[in-house]
Amino acid sequence: MQKRSIGIGLMGMGIVGGQVARVLREKADILAEHAGCPLVLRKIKALPVDLKRPLARELPADLLTTDEEAFFNAPDIDIIVEAIGGENPARGYLKRAMTSGRAAVTSNKEVIAKHGAELRALAQQKQVGLRYEASVGGGIPLISSFTYDLVANRIGGIYAIINGTTNYILTRMAKEGIDFPVALRSAQELGYAEANPENDIEGIDANYKLAIMASLAFQTEVRPEDIYREGISRVGSRDFRYARELGYAIKLLAIGKQINDTIEARVHPVLIPEDSLLAKVDGVYNGILVEGDLVGNVLFYGQGAGPLATSSAVVADIVASAQDILRGAGCRFRWQPDPGKKIRPMEEIETQYYLRLNCADRPGVLAQVSKILGDLAISIASAIQKEADAKSQTAEIVLMTHPSPEKAMQRALKQIAQLEVIKEISNFIRVEHL
Repeated sequence: MQKRSIGIGLMGMGIVGGQVARVLREKADILAEHAGCPLVLRKIKALPVDLKRPLARELPADLLTTDEEAFFNAPDIDIIVEAIGGENPARGYLKRAMTSGRAAVTSNKEVIAKHGAELRALAQQKQVGLRYEASVGGGIPLISSFTYDLVANRIGGIYAIINGTTNYILTRMAKEGIDFPVALRSAQELGYAEANPENDIEGIDANYKLAIMASLAFQTEVRPEDIYREGISRVGSRDFRYARELGYAIKLLAIGKQINDTIEARVHPVLIPEDSLLAKVDGVYNGILVEGDLVGNVLFYGQGAGPLATSSAVVADIVASAQDILRGAGCRFRWQPDPGKKIRPMEEIETQYYLRLNCADRPGVLAQVSKILGDLAISIASAIQKEADAKSQTAEIVLMTHPSPEKAMQRALKQIAQLEVIKEISNFIRVEHL
């Protein structure tokens, strides 16, 4: 018998959850047309603080509950939308939703990054939908692309500017010549960065998103702890000036590569050619370059965060889940990870490197550094002596290497730091040619 409506249960009424509730109400007619029947918001699991929000006063009182059992026992709920965030209790809520035979929709990148394999397996076992488009890239259609549109391709690489906060900070530093603390403070004042910005500036947010994308693109389980991660706090205004002289831009990239049966996964600042497409992705925008063997290079671009973009993806998942329920499609996505693929240790990667050294302003410094690099089979592509300080008798040397193994480069850095003529290794940034 054809269902006359699809019931929605919403968990969370914060920035994202509140916007989802508004869209479901304000666009009810058009969403019903797309889904094939009305989508009815039947129950909202709210926190006590949510009851004080303006939206709570607009909704019928019996729609809201702070009681978990009352929410899960509410009748005629077909789809449960998790919008509370964090790892727990969100993970348990998603498992309970699917175990009870309901489809699940979430925007929770942390839960999917850490427990995606478990949740996908449960969805297949219970033959219910699990959709999480909004977990990566906000309104940019990435998950559906990896899940369906690109499945005929062998994905060779993912290069992603996937965190708007860090991209805004780096853009300000590049364009205005300001240092990191000033750019961070500006991002916080504008609401782009949290009071505690660790998740963004230390690459944790990008780490979660890369784990999700890489798992789907490479058909294997890539966990956050498998991914090498560095933040942006060491990048200085001088690095942007020198990078520009060398023909590069600096971005925080989430990089995933598939090389034979190994997976490379890392998040860190990168020098990329200034004429590349990703170098032109500025401000709070995201850009994701995907290399497929059939489609070639595909670039996804757009706003990666914010309630409007995120609610767009969440509601699209709700509509798709409703369509599946009406068709009796169950779990359409088949998750079959390849156990033969291994995560390549960071020390085995090979790339170029940029070094900025603060050293004694005297003859023979570059020769000592060059000898260390040469002994480890690292060749220098260019070496430039930059600003000298007569008062402190120090100077800056900027080096670019040819492609070299990470393991050798790390050994070289330790030896260079021990040289008497080296005051400081001011920065060390990897280079990628996209």
